[in-house]
Amino acid sequence: MQLLCLTAGDPADMLPGLELLSHEWRVTPLDVRVPPSAAERFDLLLVDGTSDARRARAACLELLRDCPTPRLLIASQATLAAITHEWGVADVLLPEASPAEIELRLRLGQTSPTAATTPAEPGTVSSSGVEIDESTFTAQVHERMLDLTYKEFELLHFLAKHPGRVFTRDQLLGEVWGTDYFGGVRTVDVHVRRLRAKLGEHEALISTVRGVGYGFARVQTEEG
Repeated sequence: MQLLCLTAGDPADMLPGLELLSHEWRVTPLDVRVPPSAAERFDLLLVDGTSDARRARAACLELLRDCPTPRLLIASQATLAAITHEWGVADVLLPEASPAEIELRLRLGQTSPTAATTPAEPGTVSSSGVEIDESTFTAQVHERMLDLTYKEFELLHFLAKHPGRVFTRDQLLGEVWGTDYFGGVRTVDVHVRRLRAKLGEHEALISTVRGVGYGFARVQTEEG
């Protein structure tokens, strides 16, 4: 099988078990766009998400535009909660996967129906002065760029996509951190507090509904 590894490092670090298999593979930097004509020469693309989930997601979304070659994502345990169908990957492998598991996933990845699915391309979310660019993982409020961590970005992104709605802490934990996250709901409170601090004078965009949870742009939505 011909494999192309998109990685910022060494494939041996990304997926050590790969070296024990007989497949041929080549390496290209994670940030470099792979032309469709080049990608089509390979049976599978392996995208390295072990060190930088944002760059890996951006690479997956870029590949979705015009590349039919199936993609497998190599991801750490900490990244799993952030992966959705929008990434357009046929399967996910952990770095510590055994050679036997890697071989199985590679075979299944070639024929996975998910690999042929083309999700919606990333766009922009706009709500009450907040502008989120899904393709670059950036957000701004009234044209002021926000310096957000990955989870702060994901939390703001989720809330801004559902203006006027109220979510419990458990709902936000499941939507943003994933249902298998072992931390408590206190995590949500901490991230909301940090988000409000970064929103500054616009901190009221995230409102607290006592006894329920948090909402976004509720006043503007209810009045408008």
